[in-house]
Amino acid sequence: AYCGVRRSEALGVTWDNVDFEKNEIHIHQKVVEILVDGKSQIIISDEMKNETSRRTIPMVPMVVEALKRHKARQEFHRQQFKDAYSTKHLNMVCVNAMGDLIKPNYVTTHFAYLLRKYGMRKIRFHDLRHTCASLLVSLDVNMKVIQKYLGHSNMSTTADIYSHLDVKATGEAGMKLGKLLSEG
Repeated sequence: AYCGVRRSEALGVTWDNVDFEKNEIHIHQKVVEILVDGKSQIIISDEMKNETSRRTIPMVPMVVEALKRHKARQEFHRQQFKDAYSTKHLNMVCVNAMGDLIKPNYVTTHFAYLLRKYGMRKIRFHDLRHTCASLLVSLDVNMKVIQKYLGHSNMSTTADIYSHLDVKATGEAGMKLGKLLSEG
Protein backbone atom coordinates (compact mmCIF):
# COMPACT_ATOMS: atom_id res chain seq x y z
CA ALA A 1 0.00 0.00 0.00
CA TYR A 2 2.88 2.40 0.75
CA CYS A 3 5.05 1.42 -2.18
CA GLY A 4 2.60 0.59 -4.96
CA VAL A 5 4.59 -2.46 -6.04
CA ARG A 6 3.21 -5.52 -7.75
CA ARG A 7 3.07 -8.76 -5.71
CA SER A 8 5.85 -10.34 -7.77
CA GLU A 9 8.02 -7.23 -7.37
CA ALA A 10 7.61 -7.18 -3.58
CA LEU A 11 8.60 -10.83 -3.39
CA GLY A 12 11.67 -10.15 -5.55
CA VAL A 13 13.25 -7.50 -3.32
CA THR A 14 16.70 -8.35 -1.97
CA TRP A 15 18.43 -6.82 1.04
CA ASP A 16 20.97 -5.40 -1.41
CA ASN A 17 18.07 -3.49 -3.01
CA VAL A 18 17.04 -1.89 0.30
CA ASP A 19 19.02 1.27 1.00
CA PHE A 20 18.47 2.22 4.62
CA GLU A 21 20.74 5.26 4.31
CA LYS A 22 18.77 6.84 1.45
CA ASN A 23 15.43 5.25 2.50
CA GLU A 24 14.91 3.72 -0.95
CA ILE A 25 13.99 0.36 -2.40
CA HIS A 26 15.31 -0.58 -5.83
CA ILE A 27 12.95 -2.79 -7.82
CA HIS A 28 14.96 -4.92 -10.26
CA GLN A 29 13.55 -8.46 -10.18
CA LYS A 30 10.47 -10.47 -9.33
CA VAL A 31 9.46 -13.84 -7.93
CA VAL A 32 6.93 -15.83 -9.93
CA GLU A 33 5.49 -19.31 -9.97
CA ILE A 34 5.79 -21.18 -13.27
CA LEU A 35 5.00 -24.67 -14.53
CA VAL A 36 7.95 -26.76 -15.68
CA ASP A 37 7.10 -30.24 -16.99
CA GLY A 38 3.75 -29.99 -15.20
CA LYS A 39 5.36 -29.13 -11.86
CA SER A 40 5.09 -25.80 -10.11
CA GLN A 41 8.36 -23.96 -9.47
CA ILE A 42 9.09 -20.67 -7.76
CA ILE A 43 11.75 -18.68 -9.63
CA ILE A 44 13.51 -15.35 -9.33
CA SER A 45 13.42 -13.51 -12.64
CA ASP A 46 14.96 -10.27 -13.83
CA GLU A 47 12.47 -10.14 -16.72
CA MET A 48 10.18 -7.40 -15.52
CA LYS A 49 6.72 -6.56 -16.86
CA ASN A 50 8.28 -3.62 -18.71
CA GLU A 51 11.50 -1.60 -18.54
CA THR A 52 9.89 1.09 -16.39
CA SER A 53 9.11 -1.58 -13.79
CA ARG A 54 12.79 -1.23 -12.85
CA ARG A 55 12.61 1.72 -10.53
CA THR A 56 13.58 3.19 -7.21
CA ILE A 57 10.87 4.06 -4.74
CA PRO A 58 11.14 5.96 -1.46
CA MET A 59 10.50 4.23 1.86
CA VAL A 60 8.33 5.96 4.41
CA PRO A 61 9.49 5.64 8.05
CA MET A 62 6.89 2.95 8.82
CA VAL A 63 8.27 0.76 6.01
CA VAL A 64 11.88 1.36 7.12
CA GLU A 65 11.06 0.25 10.67
CA ALA A 66 9.06 -2.78 9.48
CA LEU A 67 11.95 -3.89 7.25
CA LYS A 68 14.49 -3.49 10.06
CA ARG A 69 12.33 -5.61 12.39
CA HIS A 70 11.87 -8.17 9.60
CA LYS A 71 15.62 -8.39 8.96
CA ALA A 72 16.25 -9.00 12.68
CA ARG A 73 13.52 -11.70 12.69
CA GLN A 74 15.15 -13.39 9.69
CA GLU A 75 18.49 -13.46 11.48
CA PHE A 76 16.81 -14.89 14.59
CA HIS A 77 15.22 -17.67 12.49
CA ARG A 78 18.55 -18.41 10.80
CA GLN A 79 20.25 -18.80 14.19
CA GLN A 80 17.35 -20.71 15.70
CA PHE A 81 17.02 -23.29 12.89
CA LYS A 82 20.78 -23.54 12.19
CA ASP A 83 21.46 -26.19 9.50
CA ALA A 84 17.75 -26.65 8.76
CA TYR A 85 17.54 -23.03 7.59
CA SER A 86 17.88 -22.71 3.82
CA THR A 87 20.90 -20.61 2.87
CA LYS A 88 19.96 -20.52 -0.81
CA HIS A 89 18.11 -17.19 -0.53
CA LEU A 90 19.92 -15.36 2.29
CA ASN A 91 19.73 -12.04 0.44
CA MET A 92 15.98 -12.21 -0.21
CA VAL A 93 13.65 -10.10 1.92
CA CYS A 94 10.57 -12.29 1.45
CA VAL A 95 11.40 -15.74 2.74
CA ASN A 96 9.55 -17.89 5.25
CA ALA A 97 10.84 -18.82 8.70
CA MET A 98 12.94 -21.62 7.19
CA GLY A 99 14.57 -19.35 4.56
CA ASP A 100 12.59 -20.61 1.56
CA LEU A 101 11.06 -18.23 -0.98
CA ILE A 102 7.49 -17.23 -0.24
CA LYS A 103 5.11 -18.47 -2.92
CA PRO A 104 3.15 -15.75 -4.72
CA ASN A 105 -0.12 -17.61 -4.14
CA TYR A 106 0.61 -17.73 -0.40
CA VAL A 107 0.63 -13.93 -0.37
CA THR A 108 -2.77 -13.88 -2.05
CA THR A 109 -4.39 -16.43 0.26
CA HIS A 110 -2.79 -15.07 3.45
CA PHE A 111 -3.85 -11.54 2.52
CA ALA A 112 -7.46 -12.75 2.21
CA TYR A 113 -7.11 -14.49 5.59
CA LEU A 114 -5.84 -11.28 7.25
CA LEU A 115 -8.71 -9.26 5.81
CA ARG A 116 -11.22 -11.76 7.24
CA LYS A 117 -9.40 -11.93 10.59
CA TYR A 118 -9.54 -8.16 11.05
CA GLY A 119 -13.08 -7.77 9.73
CA MET A 120 -12.07 -5.83 6.64
CA ARG A 121 -13.85 -5.98 3.31
CA LYS A 122 -12.57 -8.39 0.70
CA ILE A 123 -10.16 -6.90 -1.85
CA ARG A 124 -7.44 -8.34 -4.05
CA PHE A 125 -3.80 -7.89 -3.03
CA HIS A 126 -3.34 -5.97 -6.30
CA ASP A 127 -5.94 -3.47 -5.08
CA LEU A 128 -3.31 -2.15 -2.64
CA ARG A 129 -1.48 -0.87 -5.70
CA HIS A 130 -4.64 0.97 -6.78
CA THR A 131 -5.03 2.33 -3.25
CA CYS A 132 -1.50 3.71 -3.38
CA ALA A 133 -2.18 5.42 -6.70
CA SER A 134 -5.54 6.75 -5.51
CA LEU A 135 -3.93 8.26 -2.42
CA LEU A 136 -1.23 9.87 -4.54
CA VAL A 137 -3.89 11.36 -6.83
CA SER A 138 -5.80 12.68 -3.81
CA LEU A 139 -2.58 14.37 -2.63
CA ASP A 140 -2.35 16.19 -5.98
CA VAL A 141 0.77 14.29 -7.03
CA ASN A 142 1.46 14.81 -10.73
CA MET A 143 0.19 11.94 -12.90
CA LYS A 144 3.64 11.55 -14.53
CA VAL A 145 5.20 11.06 -11.08
CA ILE A 146 2.54 8.46 -10.24
CA GLN A 147 3.33 6.69 -13.52
CA LYS A 148 7.01 6.41 -12.56
CA TYR A 149 6.19 5.45 -8.96
CA LEU A 150 4.01 2.55 -10.14
CA GLY A 151 6.33 1.54 -12.98
CA HIS A 152 3.75 1.93 -15.73
CA SER A 153 5.26 1.84 -19.21
CA ASN A 154 3.27 4.79 -20.47
CA MET A 155 1.32 7.72 -19.14
CA SER A 156 -1.95 6.61 -20.72
CA THR A 157 -2.07 3.49 -18.52
CA THR A 158 -1.84 5.61 -15.39
CA ALA A 159 -4.20 8.29 -16.67
CA ASP A 160 -6.79 5.81 -17.96
CA ILE A 161 -6.90 3.87 -14.70
CA TYR A 162 -6.66 6.71 -12.18
CA SER A 163 -7.73 9.96 -13.84
CA HIS A 164 -11.37 9.47 -12.81
CA LEU A 165 -10.23 9.81 -9.20
CA ASP A 166 -9.18 13.41 -9.62
CA VAL A 167 -12.69 14.80 -9.20
CA LYS A 168 -11.41 17.67 -7.04
CA ALA A 169 -9.10 18.89 -9.80
CA THR A 170 -11.89 18.57 -12.36
CA GLY A 171 -14.18 20.63 -10.13
CA GLU A 172 -11.47 23.26 -9.63
CA ALA A 173 -10.91 23.45 -13.39
CA GLY A 174 -14.64 23.98 -13.91
CA MET A 175 -14.70 26.75 -11.30
CA LYS A 176 -11.74 28.51 -12.93
CA LEU A 177 -13.33 28.24 -16.35
CA GLY A 178 -16.64 29.55 -14.99
CA LYS A 179 -14.87 32.50 -13.35
CA LEU A 180 -13.02 33.31 -16.57
CA LEU A 181 -16.18 33.19 -18.67
CA SER A 182 -18.26 35.21 -16.19
CA GLU A 183 -15.64 37.96 -16.08
CA GLY A 184 -15.52 38.29 -19.86
